[in-house]
Amino acid sequence: YIIPPKELALMGAKIIITNSYIIHQDALLKAHALKTGLHDLLGFEGPIMTDSGAFQLSVYGSVEVQPLEILNFQFAIKSDICVPLDIPTPPDVSANRAESELLETEKRLEEAAMQDRPALLAGPIQGSTHPDLRHRAARFLRDKGFDVYPVGGVVPLMEAYRFKDLVEVVTAAKKGLGPGAPVHLFGAGHPMVFALAAAMGCDLFDSAAYALYARQGRYLTVLGTWKLEEMSYLPCSCPVCHTHTQKELMESSQKIKLLAMHNLYISLQEMELVKQCIHEGSLWELLESRCRSHPRMLDGYKRLCAETGWLERLDTATKSTLFYLSPQSASRPEVIRFSRRIDRFSLYGNVLITDDQQADVSGYDHVLHFKPPFGPYPAELSETYPFNAEVPTEPDEAAWEQAEKNIKLLIEANPKASFTIKLMRPPAFR
Repeated sequence: YIIPPKELALMGAKIIITNSYIIHQDALLKAHALKTGLHDLLGFEGPIMTDSGAFQLSVYGSVEVQPLEILNFQFAIKSDICVPLDIPTPPDVSANRAESELLETEKRLEEAAMQDRPALLAGPIQGSTHPDLRHRAARFLRDKGFDVYPVGGVVPLMEAYRFKDLVEVVTAAKKGLGPGAPVHLFGAGHPMVFALAAAMGCDLFDSAAYALYARQGRYLTVLGTWKLEEMSYLPCSCPVCHTHTQKELMESSQKIKLLAMHNLYISLQEMELVKQCIHEGSLWELLESRCRSHPRMLDGYKRLCAETGWLERLDTATKSTLFYLSPQSASRPEVIRFSRRIDRFSLYGNVLITDDQQADVSGYDHVLHFKPPFGPYPAELSETYPFNAEVPTEPDEAAWEQAEKNIKLLIEANPKASFTIKLMRPPAFR
C-alpha cells in the first residue's frame, strides 16, 4: 500500500473498497482472507466494500473466475458490501453491444440476488452512454432487493472530463431507481466532482485517484489538478502541506506517500464540506462555485440545470438563503417550483407589482414585490425563503426573462384583476 488501511482510518476514512478478484487470485492473500477474514487481512475495522474483478475485465477482456464463484468468495471473506461480477460496458459503444452486455449483466445480477447473503449486495447499473439503457437497467434492478446501486462504466467519462455525458447517464439511472435508492458512483475520486455527484443524488463515491495521481506527481485541489514540479507553493493547510514546502516535498524520499496523503486529505475535506452544505441547504451554491473550475464542469452543471424540472420534485421546500450567482441560477429548483405554483395566487381588484419598498400603495388591493428571477410575490413573504434571496443589484438577462415569464403567468391566472407595474430598476440591457 502507499497508505496502509490503518493509516487511512487515522486520516478519517470510515469505509474503504478493495478488489476481491486480486485477493482471490493470490494464494497467500486468499488463504489469509479465508482463514481470518478481510478485515484482519487489511487491518481495517470499518466497513469494507469489495469489487469483483469488473475493472480487470474491462482492461484485459476476461477474468479467470465465474460470477457466483467470486460473489461467494466475497461472502466467505466477510466483506460488508459485495459487488457481483458485472460487465462494465465502456462509453460510446453501439446500442446493440451495450444492450447485449446489459442483458448478460442483468442475468448475473438476478442470480446474485437469489443467493443467501450475509452482507449487503450491490446492483451495478450499466448501459454505456445510452441514457435509455441506463434508465431501463435501473428500473430492472430497483425491485430485486439490492442494498446499494453503483453506476458503473463511467470512469472514462470522468477521465476525459465529459461531465455533460456523466450527468446524462447518472440522472437517467436516478430516474429509473427512484429517490430513495442509495447510489454509488464508481471511480469518482477527484474532489472537484464531489459536489456535482452529490447534486445528482449520489450517496457514495470510491476511487484510488489519491494514490494514482500521487504516483504521477499530481497534486489534487478542488479546482483541478496541478503538477507538483511546476508549483512554487502548497496552497493547503493539511498536515502534509503545513509541514513541508514545495521544495521539501519534491525532494522527500516519501514524496509519493506524502502527496497521496495530501490528495486524500483534500478529498476527505471536500466530502465533509459537501455534507455540511447538504445539512444547511447550500449545496447548490457550492456546486455553482465548483463547476466554474473548468469549462467541462460547467457543461455538466448546465446539463444538470436542464433537469431542474425533475430535481424540483425532489428538492426540499426550505433551506438556507438562495444566492443568485450566474444565469444558471435562474433554473434552480426553487425558481422553477415558484413558477409552477404562481397560479395559486388568487388576486382581485387593483394589483401593484413594484421593486420599490417605499412605493405609494394607496388605492391597491394587493401589493406584490418584484425580484428577479422570481418576479412578483406577496410583499408579506419578502423575508421568507426563497424570496429573501441575495441577488445582484443588476440582474442578468436570464433572471429578467424568468421574472417576466412569471408576471405573464400571474396575469393569465387572474384575468379579473387589473395590474400596474412600477419598476425603479428596469433591465439595463433593454
